[in-house]
Amino acid sequence: MVEYAHPSILPHDGRFGSGPTKIRSEQLSTLAAAPLGTSHRAQPVRSLVGSVREGLAELFALPDGYEIALGNGGASLVWEALTFSLVQKRAAHAVCGEFSAKFADLTDGAPHLDPSVIARAEVGTFQPLPEAPDADTLAFAHNETSTGVLSPLHHAEAAPGQLVVVDATSVAGALDVHLAGIDVYYFSPQKALGADGGLWFAILSPAAIERIEAVCASRWVPPMLDLARALAASRKNQTYNTPSIVNLALLDSQVRWLRERGGLAWAEERCRNLSGALYTFAESHPLVRPFVTEPAYRSPVVATLDIDESINADDVRARLTELAGIVDIAPYRKLGRNQIRVGCFPAVERHDLDALIAWLEWALEDAADA
Repeated sequence: MVEYAHPSILPHDGRFGSGPTKIRSEQLSTLAAAPLGTSHRAQPVRSLVGSVREGLAELFALPDGYEIALGNGGASLVWEALTFSLVQKRAAHAVCGEFSAKFADLTDGAPHLDPSVIARAEVGTFQPLPEAPDADTLAFAHNETSTGVLSPLHHAEAAPGQLVVVDATSVAGALDVHLAGIDVYYFSPQKALGADGGLWFAILSPAAIERIEAVCASRWVPPMLDLARALAASRKNQTYNTPSIVNLALLDSQVRWLRERGGLAWAEERCRNLSGALYTFAESHPLVRPFVTEPAYRSPVVATLDIDESINADDVRARLTELAGIVDIAPYRKLGRNQIRVGCFPAVERHDLDALIAWLEWALEDAADA
């Protein structure tokens, strides 16, 4: 076995999770001034919710008439809420991984809806929306967290009466998006937006608002899944039930941080710089390759790299944790692949990413000669 010297560089922060992600220490300092222990109906919390909604509206430069709704439960709850509150009769889905599949399976199995039209991609590849002229809802994930596939935001044109619904959980706040033509852009804040799980946000077009109000008036919808109810509460800077004030404060701080540094354009450049370094490394190393082979569809925030089968990726990750404090780079469990998955969100520093690459290169060389 050849002995390689450990890299001298160590990450200042070894967290590279794809969700929940690193929370900056500066955000934690803002919690002392947050209205913790206060009713969510009281003005201090309503002011905090209002600050979050206004900050997100400016960050995403909402088109005229678009509104932001929020509630408890995370993006997983939004799949169920959309199934009850937005899909009228049939949905069409482009599935590029585990999370886009979950929403597709929900609408497909809902007893009050017709079977969904579902186009499923081979893992690691992009799948466009299927042609479905009788579908009233077209759904896909902008960034598939399980595989690291990025779908073009405007890859399909909706026909009259069709709404485009986009799961943006792992990319909202990291890409410079233009939402005109997108009817629902929903996400949780535990990724690029630097908070924790348990909340959901949805940017709604006027057409989506009209559809939600009509659907919720025409069928029974459980209160927690009633998007019309959630929107009515959001307009008062409230939520249907008690939110995590800590989470709202963390999110408010992160949104302000992003806006002060140049907003979504700044965030996208930063994230592409991080993930680009990993993809460049993978393309030049004989034992690594990007899992998503087509560069145009590689995620800027979830870089997934296949490791050669001669190397046990579990052992590599264990050594990086033990010797360098690098954590949370395991692949999505259900893929069952020999790989690593690295979160490249705005809170990650380039110094730490460079340290990860140096340690990964060392661990691969050491394992290859074992």
